[in-house]
Amino acid sequence: MDGTSLARTFAVGGEAPAGTTLPAANNSTSLALNLSGPMLGAVLANQTGVLSEQQQYAIALFLSCLYAIFLFPIGFVGNILILVVNVRFRDKMTIPDLYFFNLAAADLVLVADSLVEVLNLHEQYYDKAALCTFMSLFLQINMYSSVFFLTWMSFDRYMVLAKAMRCSLLRTKQHARLSCGLIWMASASATLVPFTAVHLQHSGDECFCFADVTEVQWLEVTLGFLVPFAVIGLCYSLIARALARAHGHRSLRPRRHKALRMILAVVLVFFVCWLPENVLISVHLLQRTQPDTTPCQQSFRHAYPLTGHIVNLAAFSNSCLNPLIYSFLGETFRDKLRLYMAQKTTLPALNRLCHAALKAVIPDSAEQSDARLSSAV
Repeated sequence: MDGTSLARTFAVGGEAPAGTTLPAANNSTSLALNLSGPMLGAVLANQTGVLSEQQQYAIALFLSCLYAIFLFPIGFVGNILILVVNVRFRDKMTIPDLYFFNLAAADLVLVADSLVEVLNLHEQYYDKAALCTFMSLFLQINMYSSVFFLTWMSFDRYMVLAKAMRCSLLRTKQHARLSCGLIWMASASATLVPFTAVHLQHSGDECFCFADVTEVQWLEVTLGFLVPFAVIGLCYSLIARALARAHGHRSLRPRRHKALRMILAVVLVFFVCWLPENVLISVHLLQRTQPDTTPCQQSFRHAYPLTGHIVNLAAFSNSCLNPLIYSFLGETFRDKLRLYMAQKTTLPALNRLCHAALKAVIPDSAEQSDARLSSAV
């Protein structure tokens, strides 16, 4: 048995056959080199091959059921409630509420689209080029819009807490609506422009998928993940410095600190949910592909469908968790939701039941709610 075969045996947890001589110490370097490059893909394939197709299907089905039972209803109903309640009280919508309203719109589209991924078990996930392109378009538009909104919201928090020059003149609802429109245009452009360019070049290629183009993947990792989080990290470092300098300053109201915590929680959840997707893409980009492989075999989603399914479910979970963060940490939205439920429940018994349930979760008085709704963050 040569060094390569022996390395494959140990990679999958096997034992050396009887009578096999282990390689000498001076051959360890060559053995390590044999595991790099194309050989790494073979070792990963052997490790993935430990699970049979039926076992991979069972795991994917189990995870899809968990998502469909627990996360999907929260994301679908929660994002609809955010949109409906804010539209009902649009005259009392603050600037952070406006940003979260647009974020909920993007999340609702992705949550509805996630059913395609959850129910796509028999289609081998991304083996169909049309399905791969369709899902990737919605994934990228949601990712770009979410990260762009979070980046701008972090900068908006810095402008408020650091009391930048002319902050009151620039931070108006009219400018906030304009910012939202520009963010949507930037998200659509970052997705559709590369999509159109690569389709004009690869329209006749077999097994072609928009998400498998190297240039598109590099753009997704850099523009959609690394650069925005570098800007977000810079904003929060400046915010921390501003809070340290303004310690004990009464002009920084506690409500602004709560809004800051809510945005920070949304940023952290976004990072955790989208990190596996970007790590998978980065590994694929950094791995050297064999020259004789077809475009179908070069895609990680085709080679490892279970791994691609898991990272996609993790990305979808971000859109389902945002309403929970918004409802638990957003005081203004909780007050609006309580008033909305009180107005919509006409029956006295049902009204008392809903009011008691909301009061158990949100123990605030009606006077405090009216006072909060009359103030701006």
